[in-house]
Amino acid sequence: MAGQRRYPPELRERAVRMYREAEPKPVVRQMARQLGVHPEALRTWIRADEGRPVDKHPARTRSRGGAVAVEGVLPADAQAELDALRLEVMELRRADEILRAASAYFAATLDRTGRPSWSSSASFGARSGSSRYSGN
Repeated sequence: MAGQRRYPPELRERAVRMYREAEPKPVVRQMARQLGVHPEALRTWIRADEGRPVDKHPARTRSRGGAVAVEGVLPADAQAELDALRLEVMELRRADEILRAASAYFAATLDRTGRPSWSSSASFGARSGSSRYSGN
């Protein structure tokens, strides 16, 4: 995974100004691609400019009880349940990604007959000892 990339303050200011002045509002992902920045970086800059709180690692701070729900938005118990569900979704997505990678790996190692590509077809047919099909 790549480390965090630092963007110059001039680029941040220009990007936010371009977003504010655009009519209709552009899609953040497309605008970020045009500017050569990560879409989440652009979203963070826009939120910070609007004065909205920017939580860079919501799962880390919320699971430790560090973040407080915005007053009047959700009751504390509903916010706690929402945080727990978000954390669970993040864990399930990570597990899904691992399983997809494993599935792709094993699918690539099987040949078209469904046999592993590392084994030869002769090893499946030839056995030592007697077999009721071989006439021994």
